[in-house]
Amino acid sequence: MAKILIATDKPFAAIAVKGIREVAESAGMELALLEKYTEKAQLLDAVKDADAIIIRSDIIDKEVLDAAKQVKIVVRAGAGYDNVDLDAATANGVVVMNTPGQNSNAVAELVFGMLVYGARGFFNGASGWELKGKKLGILAYGNVGRNVARIAKGFDMDLYAYDAYTPVAAIEKDDVKSVASAKELFETCQIVSLHIPATAETKGSINFELMNKMPKNAIVINTARKEVMDEAGLTKMLEERPDFKYISDIKSAIDVELAAKYAGRYFSTPKKMGAQTAEANINAGIAAARQIVDFIQNGNEKFRVN
Repeated sequence: MAKILIATDKPFAAIAVKGIREVAESAGMELALLEKYTEKAQLLDAVKDADAIIIRSDIIDKEVLDAAKQVKIVVRAGAGYDNVDLDAATANGVVVMNTPGQNSNAVAELVFGMLVYGARGFFNGASGWELKGKKLGILAYGNVGRNVARIAKGFDMDLYAYDAYTPVAAIEKDDVKSVASAKELFETCQIVSLHIPATAETKGSINFELMNKMPKNAIVINTARKEVMDEAGLTKMLEERPDFKYISDIKSAIDVELAAKYAGRYFSTPKKMGAQTAEANINAGIAAARQIVDFIQNGNEKFRVN
């Protein structure tokens, strides 16, 4: 009997675990739980007899993979997967998958919670400005980007997007204007929402030169990854552009310094909140379980990322 391990420092909701268990047991598989663990040794012990692992933001590195002698598949319940060592997984013959799209609406809704907060001066009682008619730039037009565009239409915003890997026609069919570069996106839009992954190409790519091209009263919203932001450039931007605001779902490495020095123009959530809804929690967990069952029973590698 194949054994699926849920290894989550930040546990799934009970209803999500119930759904995952139903998927596993209906396929004749065993489900084990490791929740709120406090030491890596607990994870190393738990993976020893697992055939599959479901994680959230948990770190699956070479040491964990070397300990997981039976594991054939690791599924990250969510879109990002930079917490898994893909090279080590491949070397160990382990398939790594994510669950794209399951958290996308939750993240997109958070973008607008943050955006209204920023446009209204962090609710400080002073006069702010409306989103209607403002130019919103979407950097990367994947599942989250498309949901951001859908919601933005309800605010009657003027929409632009840049994605080097998405055809222009796929963007423009959604009544979103496609631009030729990130530079053009930042030059054009008062607001830019970041949805790029953290890769060798994108890390540190959101720098002072790029952000300083933005029109007056600019806001950058980051619900993607901390690593895509050039933090020295961000500090310079906040220093030199008093009209600029940065609102993030990922704490900066210099969060305390920025929050103290640029109160009212810098904000970060206490921890990453994009996927923290009951619906996203359930959707991503159950999708992960279904992908594992499909892989073990049928060899389906549709969402493989390594």
